[in-house]
Amino acid sequence: MTFSLGIVGAGQFSGQFATLFQAHPGVRDVYVTDLLPERAERLVAAQGLAGTFPSYEAMLESPAVDAVAVFTQRWTHGPLVLQGLAAGKHVYSAVPMAITVEEMAAIIDAVRATGLTYMMGETSHYHPATVHARNQIAAGAFGRLFYAEGDYVHDMDLGFYEAYQYSGGENWKATASYPPLLYPTHAVGGVLGAWQTHAVSVSAIGVRDERGDGVFDRSVSQFDNDVSNATALFEVAGGGSFRTNEFRRVGYPSHIRESRFRFFGTEASMEQLATVALWQDKKGVEDISELLEPKPTLAPDDPSLAHIAPELRAAFTSGSAPVHDRSRLPREFDHLHNGHEGSHHFLVDDFVTAVTTRTLPPVNAWVAARYTLPGVIAHESARQGGVRLEIPDFGDAPEA
Repeated sequence: MTFSLGIVGAGQFSGQFATLFQAHPGVRDVYVTDLLPERAERLVAAQGLAGTFPSYEAMLESPAVDAVAVFTQRWTHGPLVLQGLAAGKHVYSAVPMAITVEEMAAIIDAVRATGLTYMMGETSHYHPATVHARNQIAAGAFGRLFYAEGDYVHDMDLGFYEAYQYSGGENWKATASYPPLLYPTHAVGGVLGAWQTHAVSVSAIGVRDERGDGVFDRSVSQFDNDVSNATALFEVAGGGSFRTNEFRRVGYPSHIRESRFRFFGTEASMEQLATVALWQDKKGVEDISELLEPKPTLAPDDPSLAHIAPELRAAFTSGSAPVHDRSRLPREFDHLHNGHEGSHHFLVDDFVTAVTTRTLPPVNAWVAARYTLPGVIAHESARQGGVRLEIPDFGDAPEA
């Protein structure tokens, strides 16, 4: 079985995925639509895709399209996903899932009612550190896991200014102020992607921005936000806690590693920094850096990356790490670019497999909510000065 896919949003990110979707043996045709038609036309021409649609609505009305992949502005995903499901299309969505509890609840209700496939493309679920920690937890190597940390440390100066200017047009500063805790899944997903639990409460603190350049200025911000750095402490079901950092003003080499993780158990622990990763127990320390290090498959100066800020290119070029199991991937991916620490190949394959076999993908609607909703509640906690708030939960995905 094969299916056709419509890509929604022809920005900097979607072109990399268009290549992978087109190459996957489970995908028949790839179409594109964008609010700026010339961007969609350029992407189709550059990659030899099936064609464009003049609007998202036209794409959804077409029987030629079986599924859609949403690569639009962060705060637009919820409504666009709901439109896609209502039109009878399977949906792949970039992160975050949505920005309100109501939107997430509606997506879960729609998936349950329609039986359609929904998957959120969270890269950190496939991050080498997450994969290794998940394997070690399953093997009982940590003993009882009781604490973890996940950081998404990406300074605005390292490519984000260019990215927001590209996507935001003349009023880009209004959207560049996007609240850090409403983009939580690169940190939360890496922790919960390994630790099979969910967050039940949170207390968070935000740090007001002091750059003074109109970004993170409440009088300019579309989101009434002046916070550029934030920290959240979560309580988890079954006992234990984890902490996440969302930093947009930070002296850290995010082009080397923008998401990093730590896990602590009663018998062992694991810690990852920018260039080193360690496994530790009561006897000593083992350097596991090589096990978790992706090997690049695309040069940063490749012509296909010319439109992407140099500081962001590492996210699009990383290959797979030794801890990744590539045996399950289609051979068509063997020599294609990868990205975000080897996650892109697995993201595409998991969505295509879920659609073609009618099975739940790993980051299905219920899991996506558990990766996203904690940040939404943490944002509200920070706005209330750190008050501890309960986090709703939509439960586990239904069994097949």
